[in-house]
Amino acid sequence: MSSAPSASRPVPRPGVLAIEAYVPGKSGAPGAAKVHKLSSNETPLGPSPLAIEAMRQEAFRLALYPDGNSTRLREAIAFRYGLDPARIVCGAGSDELLSFLAYVYLAEGDEGIFTEHGFLVYRIAILAAGGVPVVVPERDLRADVDAILAAVTPRTKIVYLANPNNPTGTYLPFAEIRRLHAGLPPHVLLVLDGAYAEYVRTNDYSAGLELVLESENVVMTRTFSKIHGLAALRIGWMVGPPEVVDAVNRIRGPFNLSGSAIAAGAAAIADEAHVAAAVAHNETWLAWTSEVVSSLGLVVTPSVANFVLVHFPDEPGRSAAEADAYLAARGVIVRRVTSYGLPDALRVTIGSEEANQAFVAALTAFVKESIRA
Repeated sequence: MSSAPSASRPVPRPGVLAIEAYVPGKSGAPGAAKVHKLSSNETPLGPSPLAIEAMRQEAFRLALYPDGNSTRLREAIAFRYGLDPARIVCGAGSDELLSFLAYVYLAEGDEGIFTEHGFLVYRIAILAAGGVPVVVPERDLRADVDAILAAVTPRTKIVYLANPNNPTGTYLPFAEIRRLHAGLPPHVLLVLDGAYAEYVRTNDYSAGLELVLESENVVMTRTFSKIHGLAALRIGWMVGPPEVVDAVNRIRGPFNLSGSAIAAGAAAIADEAHVAAAVAHNETWLAWTSEVVSSLGLVVTPSVANFVLVHFPDEPGRSAAEADAYLAARGVIVRRVTSYGLPDALRVTIGSEEANQAFVAALTAFVKESIRA
């Protein structure tokens, strides 16, 4: 009979309560007549009409379990990118897949690497799996390949890299991704998070699909939450080596995607015209917003994604916190990024023309009032 003391209630295993829960951006502004939500990097174009119709048709099948392998969706993704469906796994958002990879490859005490301003879910996934987060400094708000490689130890099992990165909007050219991969031991899994890949318009960028197909230790994750406008349905996917796919499928729940998500996702990824329209809209308004905000004397980190990171002086009356409150009072909701180690910055989604104009007007008023004060 065990002599260990009994607890008065169930106790989480060590480390769980040390995890800081993910806190999403605000979605409302009490008292504002109209709200422009620019805090979650959602597309202003909304979902494809084809996705909406596919989801409507699914309403007649709500009593039935969905396909546990998301076959229709995996085949649609495979057709779009010229892949083998057997190498694709779908998840309830790419967040779920990022966590699955940690659960599969991190044993107690193993290390997972990510950069200092990387997606908050990486830390959560590593800690939840019992691993040790290793945070690597960035250089000019950009991932530093040499710093990542220098942080690798015999305990390193996984490296997460968002490319482009959220919340900075910066990216690494594909040549640097290849250099990173070449410097990693073969047993370390490189996870390329391409949540914003579709928005990038530079010639030296790649989401990394080529590297995945020619390597045994590289995975790419993608999402339907951003450019496809299906954030509410929680759809993500990953492509990887057969052995990685097999391992992830062993811990994946049998019905982790709803029938509505499968149907809408398959329709959305086939609507290339809708995606092209979203890219064109973002390209125009990303440049416009960056230029106008810079003209106000504020620093804007050059972005290739669908948001900008705006930096404010650490001065009374001009700070990011005060700007955030000022904008919210006028119905413009943006994202504080203090939890990302950027207390003096705000992340602002590129929204509709009306929303972008409203943001710039409110920010201009804030800057003018702060100067007069």
